[in-house]
Amino acid sequence: MVRLLSDFHDRSDDAAVIDADGVITWDQLNDRTNRLVHVLRGAGVLPGDRVALLAGNRREIEEVYLACASAGWLAVPINWHFAADEIAYVLDDSGATALIVDGELEQVAVEALQLSPQAVPLARLMMTTSPPAPFAAYEHALGTAIGSEPDEQMLGGVMFYTSGTTGRPKGVKNTAFALGAPPEILKMSAGAMAGVGIPSPGRTLLCGPQYHSAQWAFSFLPLVAGTSVVMQRKFVPEETLAVIDEHAITNVHLVPTQFVRLLRVDSVVKRDFRGDALQLVLHGAAPCAPSVKRAMIDWWGSKVTEYYGATEGGVVTIISAEEWLAKPGSVGRAMPIVEIKIVGDDDSEAAPGNEGVIHVRSLLGSDFEYLNEPGKTAEAHREPGFFTLGDIGYLDDDGYLFLSDRKIDMIISGGVNIYPAEIEAILITHPAIMDVAVFGVPNDEFGEEVRAAVQLTPNTRYTPALDRDLKQLVRAKMAGYKVPKNIDVVAEMPRSDAGKLLKRQLRAPYWEGTGRKI
Repeated sequence: MVRLLSDFHDRSDDAAVIDADGVITWDQLNDRTNRLVHVLRGAGVLPGDRVALLAGNRREIEEVYLACASAGWLAVPINWHFAADEIAYVLDDSGATALIVDGELEQVAVEALQLSPQAVPLARLMMTTSPPAPFAAYEHALGTAIGSEPDEQMLGGVMFYTSGTTGRPKGVKNTAFALGAPPEILKMSAGAMAGVGIPSPGRTLLCGPQYHSAQWAFSFLPLVAGTSVVMQRKFVPEETLAVIDEHAITNVHLVPTQFVRLLRVDSVVKRDFRGDALQLVLHGAAPCAPSVKRAMIDWWGSKVTEYYGATEGGVVTIISAEEWLAKPGSVGRAMPIVEIKIVGDDDSEAAPGNEGVIHVRSLLGSDFEYLNEPGKTAEAHREPGFFTLGDIGYLDDDGYLFLSDRKIDMIISGGVNIYPAEIEAILITHPAIMDVAVFGVPNDEFGEEVRAAVQLTPNTRYTPALDRDLKQLVRAKMAGYKVPKNIDVVAEMPRSDAGKLLKRQLRAPYWEGTGRKI
């Protein structure tokens, strides 16, 4: 067996991964992973190479992640909402030597390769029976490969792309995935899942997009630890509740937007939901409105647990329902393997209760770098041994962390990071626009939504046609969720004497009376 699955040989006929199309047993998962390793090696994919994955939530993604983790490759999950231009950029920037695509994403994948002539992956597989050139059929490739246990197995991992303040996403390369190390090291990370309350064996529900680092961490790592995974292709609240009961789900990761949708389901559906097996409901990735969190605790009880973390640094803090009720608004205390420091405006460590920039250090020595971005990597490591993402908050006397603002120019909508700079860079190209600012405003369901303010060129009128043109301009280049929902027209953009855009002046009126800043 691939060594990451060697502990589960006695459960070979049990379900390992379940989706809408069927079941893969532990034995089948092992065999298919072996075959995929041989397919990619045969195509010339070498240790340290990147394997791009453009796919929805389907069983095959676990085979890709397991193959990468066992053969010394970095999986590069690509947001399936991305436009072809965005996909092409990730392929180019990551230097991917393999591309594996969901058949449902055929058109955008082909367009991306056409836009990216310098990205010529050695292996191109598509999960469909009759893929277009230059792709080969994923199932056919596995079916003709050998299924023997691969030799020279070594630790691989995953490299997520997180959107960048300068307009393009950045690859986050974590030092925890050390090339040449034995793959069993990953089992230590998987075992750490018990520290946040994930049972093993158990049954995980994946109902969010696997290209998100949290969804990957809280589904793939439990799988490596022996917890089977059930997948929904798309989150539908009524179906999610039914799946939790039908499959005796023990743990699930949700974002606040999903909480809101669950709370809105029909009262009969709510009443019929049991959740008898459910032990842990993790939530994070975006701020949760206190009223929403209280409603979920009232419904699901003490199993609701919140964390604060990041793609760059994993889980930083955690807080149980009971702790949160005692300290509402907190995101918890530092994990045992993490140190937190709050740095004030004078660059000294802030006392308890005083706000500052949150800095984090892994006590295990792991760290990260942004691929091809040494300047951005250095900017995130201004404090020796620590990193920061620009979030602002404070620690209370008991060591509980409270978030109060984001220093960096970021929007979090539905748990997804959106950086305004990349949207502004598109809007400013329109001949009617003299100046532009994109920012986040409150949204009851998604936490924040994208809004833009534009200053028009002289003698230009803002019309419905221009509104449509601007939104279509963004939609043609970017994922739909990045398109501003509304666009304001301002006579003059607020800027300081030095020319710096005072974006908070544009944001502030929308946040007044909400009781929160983010």
